[in-house]
Amino acid sequence: MTPQAHTPNSPTRPLLQRWVPHPLLTLILTLVWMLLINGFHLGGLVLGLGLGLVIPRLTASFWPDRPDIRSYGKAAAYVLVVIWDIIAANLQVARIILLRPVSNLNTRWVVLPLELQNPEAITILAGTITMTPGTVSCDLAADGKSLLVHCLDAPDAAAAVQDMKTRYESRLKEIFA
Repeated sequence: MTPQAHTPNSPTRPLLQRWVPHPLLTLILTLVWMLLINGFHLGGLVLGLGLGLVIPRLTASFWPDRPDIRSYGKAAAYVLVVIWDIIAANLQVARIILLRPVSNLNTRWVVLPLELQNPEAITILAGTITMTPGTVSCDLAADGKSLLVHCLDAPDAAAAVQDMKTRYESRLKEIFA
């Protein structure tokens, strides 16, 4: 595909795709706007739709090659797993902070080797690790093949790496083509 075919205003793209380059993002932005105004008003809906149409159109050139998502159902399941893990990790971190002395913590840096190659998937993995309390992804290797992760309490580094790979990376590999 030529570089021109990727541009948002390219005449080779269908009219609807030129005006709504990311329909799911348009829908999400409109829904988030409606939730933010905390009510349903026609003016609010029109403004939300306007934002939902303008923002993706203005940012379309920043992501010309959208990642292919194999399964939206698996993506939704991934979001639920992450939400569950955030809740569970919050409770674990609270227990660690309140009940364990600092001298008993096994804080460590671990290197998470990546099988993912899609930049968006790697970004989602790094964000997921950072959002889950007790872990922070700190650096992506220059070659893009590993993440450096700080763990608040990881008695076994290999187990921590394996948990991140099976819990998150394997799911992301199924979601992204």
